[in-house]
This record gives sequence, structure tokens and C-alpha cells, in this order.
Amino acid sequence: MSIPSPPGASALLTVNDIRLRFGGVVALDGVSFTVERGTVCGLIGPNGAGKTTLFNCLSRLCRADSGTIVFDGHSLFDLPAHIIASIGIGRTFQNPALFDSMTARENIAIGGQCCSSGGILANMLRLPVIRREENALAQRTDVLLGSLALQFCADRPVTELTFATRKRVEFARALAVEPKLLLLDEPAGGLNHEEVDRLCDLITRVRDTFGVTVLLVEHHMNMVARVSDKVVVLNFGRKIAEGTPAEVQRNQDVVEAYLGRAS
Repeated sequence: MSIPSPPGASALLTVNDIRLRFGGVVALDGVSFTVERGTVCGLIGPNGAGKTTLFNCLSRLCRADSGTIVFDGHSLFDLPAHIIASIGIGRTFQNPALFDSMTARENIAIGGQCCSSGGILANMLRLPVIRREENALAQRTDVLLGSLALQFCADRPVTELTFATRKRVEFARALAVEPKLLLLDEPAGGLNHEEVDRLCDLITRVRDTFGVTVLLVEHHMNMVARVSDKVVVLNFGRKIAEGTPAEVQRNQDVVEAYLGRAS
């Protein structure tokens, strides 16, 4: 499914006054921010701040109690949850959610299946449109395998791959939907310093090469500072700061959220 962008839409993503409770727990309390096209926005905060919950609202795994989320000029809450990937939102998870029985190539390719325009009958009859889509997806998969340095393991089962490589396969699968917005949920989790350095280069290169806007949840502060154009900070479900990495690092509320208030 393709939804055209309205003319003059500057921000790709606008989160406005999002509120969500789980029973007596306030998970999100009036969170608002924007993500401009072509930028990397870091979303940070202590454990339990509401970062992944907000990601779940963006990918429609959760429905906010109130507020609005506008993606590319269209309200996400007006769209069915099953088309979120096909309208241009790709996502990774804290732990790679791959199909263990498949190879790296197959895992990446399956990410692009949601963009198929052919139905069951067209697939059964092997109509030309299906063959064209399969060829295009195979070509895109090859491009992603090359761009993310995964050719060496393309036809190996993902169970044979290291944790860092599995994360890269999931990254490539998220790109297979040709997203406008890429949601990266703690991509540096479990990686060593050298792997984090390569991940920083990869995020920047993907943004520049594929023209993807990135919203990044991460606890690795040095990485966030290196790749982000803007940083949004949550604490106990509320936004406490927003600005450049340098501005956020100097913000006293952010320092206290991470280190505690001096006695």
C-alpha cells in the first residue's frame, strides 16, 4: 500500500500529547515531539521511562489512550495495524526476532513481502505481476546483503550466526520494506565496542544511502551522541528534555534522571 505525502509536510513524524496507562501505571504522560525528514533522532531515558512503550504505539502494538501520532501527514490511528510496515515504517527489536529455520537471505526477503500488491489468486496463477515483484524483491535483498556486509552468510541459517550478525540481518529485513521511518530498538544492546563503532557508521550510511529517517532507542550514550541530530529524553513516561546531544548532556533534569539528585 502506498499513501502519498501531503504537500508541504515538513516533519515526517509528529507525536502529540500521547498518554497511556496500564492499570494504575502511567506509561506515557503527555509525550510530544517531532522527527524531521532525513534526520536521526535519539530517544533515551532510564529503564522504565516509556521508550519501548512509545515504539509499540508507533508500530500499533499498543493503542494510546489519547493523543495523536501523525506519520507522513497521516494519522496512524486512522490506519489498520497490519499495514504499518507497508506504509513505510520498519522496526527492529531489542532481541533479534528472526525466523530460525530460514537463511539470512530468506529472513531479509520476507520483510519485503508486506509490500506485495498481488493477492492469493494472483500468486496461485503466477501472474506476471507476481514474477515482477519477486524479481524486484530478490534484487533489493541482494543490495541489502551487500550494503550491510552480509554476503558471507547470505545462505546460512541464522541460527549459525553470531548475535551481532543476527542483529544486522534484522536491520536489513527492516530496510526490505523500503521504509521512510526506521525504528531501531536498542540496536547496540549486547555488542562490544568495536561492533558499536561499526553500527554507528552503518546507521549514518543507511540514512544517507537510502534516505531513511531514524528514530533510535538506545542506552549507549556515546553512540546516541555520535549519530543523533536531536535527542528526546523520557523519564517516568514524561518528556523532560529535547535538543541536540550537547544540549541534552548539559540538562540538569537529564543528569538527575540518570545519576540521581545530589543530597
